[in-house]
Amino acid sequence: KHYICGYCAAFTNIAVTFPIQKVLFRQQLYGLKTKDAVHQLQKDGIRNLYRGILPPLMQKTTTLALMFGLYEDFSSLLLSHMSASELLTRSMAAVLAGTTEAVLTPFERVQTLLQDYKHHDKFTNTYQAFKVLKVYGMREYYRGLVPILLRNGPSNALFFGLRGPIKQCLPEATSSSTHLVNDFICGGLLGAMLGFLFFPVNVVKTRMQAQIGGEFQSFSKVFVKIWIERDRKLIHLFRGAHLNYHRSLLSWGIINATYEFLLKLL
Repeated sequence: KHYICGYCAAFTNIAVTFPIQKVLFRQQLYGLKTKDAVHQLQKDGIRNLYRGILPPLMQKTTTLALMFGLYEDFSSLLLSHMSASELLTRSMAAVLAGTTEAVLTPFERVQTLLQDYKHHDKFTNTYQAFKVLKVYGMREYYRGLVPILLRNGPSNALFFGLRGPIKQCLPEATSSSTHLVNDFICGGLLGAMLGFLFFPVNVVKTRMQAQIGGEFQSFSKVFVKIWIERDRKLIHLFRGAHLNYHRSLLSWGIINATYEFLLKLL
């Protein structure tokens, strides 16, 4: 049931927040201001607003199903076979779940290409994007894998480790509706915090995955290149972070509240 609840929570979230994600994506890739990114999407037209939604829908639903489901499975497995503390064991389970999620990198890769207007003339849908990448070999599907691994494991450990303590700090819930509100606040705060913390990693991942063919540059090399392009200012690496903060607040609030709500129903 953890897999099913994670899947449904992700589906609800993607349907609501995809347009916001597209604005954020343009800011990460080109360093645009919010109004410029929104204007760029307006020029693309309403027909292209949900262009690229299939890969994140496939990737995020599966990823969150694995994230919640594998975390529970790995936790049970490790707790029954290890003598380490529960905190350490559950942290290891979260990292293992996040690392396993990275198998789905090709969907995140294709989503990046479909959202980049520079590739609009190369393909019009998910199938064509996968077909174009096939020419370059399997490795091309996993471009940007390193930043994804650097992001998934630690963020999972922090999310599952802090979710309980944060909820305990909130006013005690006395009804199903207040439980829902608390779960939304808890998930939203955690998601916003982690989204901000790992924002530069996602900037590098986006730049790496926007490339088709050519040299596979290391994480550090791409990071230095972006750092120089953005005038060696840390604040410029966080361009779009404020929108990401609000998107993550909404997204992870929806995900956590939906997940916990469905978990009680099943």
